Amino acid sequence: MSGFVEKPEPIQVPGLVHLHTGKVRELYRNEAGDLVMVASDRMSAYDWVLPTEIPDKGRILTQLSLWWFDRLADLIPNHVLSTELPAGAPADWAGRTLICKSLQMVPVECVARGYLTGSGLAEYNETRTVCGLALPEGLTDGSELPAPIFTPATKAAVGEHDENVSYEEVARQVGADTAARLRQATLAVYSRGRDIARERGIILADTKFEFGFEGDDLVLADEVLTADSSRFWPADQWQPGRAQPSYDKQFVRDWLTSPESGWDRKSEQPPPALPQQVVDATRAKYVEAYERLTGTSWS
Repeated sequence: MSGFVEKPEPIQVPGLVHLHTGKVRELYRNEAGDLVMVASDRMSAYDWVLPTEIPDKGRILTQLSLWWFDRLADLIPNHVLSTELPAGAPADWAGRTLICKSLQMVPVECVARGYLTGSGLAEYNETRTVCGLALPEGLTDGSELPAPIFTPATKAAVGEHDENVSYEEVARQVGADTAARLRQATLAVYSRGRDIARERGIILADTKFEFGFEGDDLVLADEVLTADSSRFWPADQWQPGRAQPSYDKQFVRDWLTSPESGWDRKSEQPPPALPQQVVDATRAKYVEAYERLTGTSWS
């Protein structure tokens, strides 16, 4: 059992129809048929959406995605139409709202890995493969891979795990041509992001993308290369053979699994509220990642 500790009631705005409450985003449709995507400050960990929010998180994710969309535009189109606030929307939506094209979404989490960690490491330790791709012997937690790999996953509902699948399974589900286009686009966008991040002292270890179709055109959707969808590591602290320091929700994960939280991850009980010091430390990491990548001050 998992999901929302306290599922929020969506804000109702005249002229907008609420479609979906995700882990982080609320999705609406406007009268023109476009999607309105609002990034909240919600935090998820271990398949739970926690009761404590991280201030500014939704704005940081949105503004960083916009920064990346600009730097990827020559590789692939994206779904953003406007950042203008819908009429009647609450002031708090400013900076966290995108008006987006309504796409035919592909039901695949398109994951690129340049380094071995997480679920990829767990599979490698058992089989020396990741998503059916054979990897060399001798790799460890944090090892750089010989070349980036496409390791797709099925897109899970809130409270469920995404499941890693083989490329062949993706081709079976969406067709060989679409699978090939997803793999090519995923690795191209990852490689661009990796190179830009590296110039700024950050390792982009892995990341996930979502794509949709506008007619025959493959379009990059949702968020892109944020601390929610990616593992960012400080390059000057990279040391294979251990868990790497990270610009993400690691403070949250570490506290939840510590004796201090009193929470048993294997139980069906929801996790507790986060203490202020964990909230502050997590927000600081999101801000630092934004500032290092963009070269601009958040405040």
